[in-house]
Amino acid sequence: MSAIELFSKRQKKLRGEVTDVYQYNEISNKLRVQVIQIIEDSFGDKHEPSVQELYKEIHKIFCKEYGQFSLGNKYDSDSDALFNFFLNEKNYEHCLDIIEICFQAIHIIIRDSPDDYCSSQEPDSAIDELNIRFKEAGVGYQFEQGELIKVDSQFIHSEVVKPALQLLGKDKDYQGSSAEFLAAHEHYRHQRYKECLNECLKAFESVMKAIHKKHSWNFNKNDNSKKLINNCLTNHLIPQYLQTQFCSISTLLETGAATIRNKEGGHGQGTEVKEVPEYLASYALHLTASNLLFLIKCEENYIK
Repeated sequence: MSAIELFSKRQKKLRGEVTDVYQYNEISNKLRVQVIQIIEDSFGDKHEPSVQELYKEIHKIFCKEYGQFSLGNKYDSDSDALFNFFLNEKNYEHCLDIIEICFQAIHIIIRDSPDDYCSSQEPDSAIDELNIRFKEAGVGYQFEQGELIKVDSQFIHSEVVKPALQLLGKDKDYQGSSAEFLAAHEHYRHQRYKECLNECLKAFESVMKAIHKKHSWNFNKNDNSKKLINNCLTNHLIPQYLQTQFCSISTLLETGAATIRNKEGGHGQGTEVKEVPEYLASYALHLTASNLLFLIKCEENYIK
């Protein structure tokens, strides 16, 4: 069952009580219960052998990762141990770990073997509902392309980041860039902002290199973003009537993700330890997403 638009929810929206500003380190009991209900609907009857085995494997993963023999002293099943731990855990990152692993199981295992699980909720519906529940709770995470990513603004995420991830994920030529962009989000989520900037630039350059390969344009694998941008202009990746505008975009790209990374993240620190601020990493992520989306769309409409 997907999320239902209750009367009380509609009234909250009308009163302007739905926020686009998120918090990241509190997972409410209400949200935890909703997550468990989605997982149970997606996994199916917990008495079925295939479902029991899946819960057992997930329980085993967390026992090993957290250095414990069990997630609870007394439990009737692996699912009970997992969910009781989830409901009572104080460390919000551990809660996010459980959400991510369980939904990766839904996204990959249950999706690939639907006949082995008597699910009452399809994988896509489950993932959509999880993302809705995160948004309703004001918790800034979304499950995209098999991973939890941190979200600053729902509007930017919906209009820029998500479309970019979808385009990267559906084309095997962009697999490298997709992995790098997801890695940037992973670093951002864990407050590794310098590493986030590095992965942003790598993703940006990888997309341009993939486009070069698609069209057999000459380039060196060590070319930096400036050279790659110039090649894209030279080969008329952008329609002629947008040429002037793209020169401005080119400047923005060079002084955007690339320059942020070069000035803040990519060179020696000298005698002072440089800290990349969160807002700078956030800007780089969104700028990179916009650029990736723009370049891929240009390539889709490219005529030699």
